[in-house]
Amino acid sequence: MIIRPAKSEEVGEVLQLINDLATYEKAPEQVEASKENLLNTIFASDPRVFCDLVEVDGQIAGMAIWFLNYSTWQAKHGIYLEDLFIKPEYRGRGYGKALLKHLAKICDEKGYGRLQWWVLDWNSPAIEFYRSLGAEAMDEWTVYRTFGKALKDLGN
Repeated sequence: MIIRPAKSEEVGEVLQLINDLATYEKAPEQVEASKENLLNTIFASDPRVFCDLVEVDGQIAGMAIWFLNYSTWQAKHGIYLEDLFIKPEYRGRGYGKALLKHLAKICDEKGYGRLQWWVLDWNSPAIEFYRSLGAEAMDEWTVYRTFGKALKDLGN
């Protein structure tokens, strides 16, 4: 097993992993990503979002898509893990944990203050996995989001 940055020629595989994750999360119709979008973001000349892949015997087993965030209280950057996905046939072999360890190591090496992510309330296997690694739920916080028409209206 190796963990490495995704290559632009793998954009189709990354898009498939995104679609597979959306299907797992019961929201495949919400995917708007395209190869072109991914080439202009993850694979841009100066990217602001990153994709690391787990490769096993030459096959892509999963991915972590992440970007930097910032804590004003710590006055430090951190990593926000947007998506972690391991293909079903590769689950239970430690590849998800390896990706999280990889990101934690980046945080440690760069002096970042935290690694954080969201998890769906119904995804108890993931919640138990994250707790087993020492992750803590931030139950006192409520996530807010504007998108679509509400975002457009807010900007006008």
